[in-house]
Amino acid sequence: MSYRSIIVNLTVDADPVPIVKLAAGLAERFDAHLIGLAAADVPPLVRTGEGLVYEGEVMQIQRTEIEKRLAELRGEFERLVPSAVSSEWMQQVCSPTRLLSIAARAVDLIVTGGGEGGNVFRAVDVGSLALGSGRPVFVAADNVEHVLAMTVLVAWRDAREARRAIADALPFLSKANEVVVATIEGDADDSVRNSLADVAVYLEHHGIMARTKILTGEAKAERLVAFARSIRADLIVSGTYGHSRLQEWAFGGITRTLLRESGINRLMSY
Repeated sequence: MSYRSIIVNLTVDADPVPIVKLAAGLAERFDAHLIGLAAADVPPLVRTGEGLVYEGEVMQIQRTEIEKRLAELRGEFERLVPSAVSSEWMQQVCSPTRLLSIAARAVDLIVTGGGEGGNVFRAVDVGSLALGSGRPVFVAADNVEHVLAMTVLVAWRDAREARRAIADALPFLSKANEVVVATIEGDADDSVRNSLADVAVYLEHHGIMARTKILTGEAKAERLVAFARSIRADLIVSGTYGHSRLQEWAFGGITRTLLRESGINRLMSY
């Protein structure tokens, strides 16, 4: 298994250099086609200090500014991607989350920066993307230009999302020097140990030798990140746990923490 097509999201208000270099490196590693994408939208209403709403000319000015920035990002993408990497470009004045979710149907892996929150008209909502795109989402650490993924931590719980995440991460896991499958449990009974053992066997069938670890502690999310740092993992693989209520995403504690964590690369699946 490999990633044969990768899409990378360039945020209009961020420096594109780190994320493009990172994605191009992944495309080279997996011999994948790389799609660069950038989008931003004009807010439907523009309010002044007096509370008035202007449309027309003001919105057209904003649209023109967005189009200019998208053209700049295209130039940077085409300059930074090596000629040996097969690539193409997509851009549109629209919701970046919506465009990336649609484009994701034609790729194996989504690469993006950022985390939770932000201006949804100018930046991707990573949580919504992870839950709605149907593709694994690689969330890059801040300002990282290269991903080694030599030590990978798999955050395990016996649930559909974690199983999907492990399968989605096999290309990374197969190239890692060390894979650690860890779970956080207050009471580590036989069922927990058996589930970890089954995951290790599954990975072994794919030629991946992994060790398992049971972590204890109350602050589960923080304990997981601390353990990742202790083993010098530069990639955490995790299921995305959440649901939609009234069109707003609600997340579990570990997912929220990983969305906010900016110091370690994350691969998230739902």
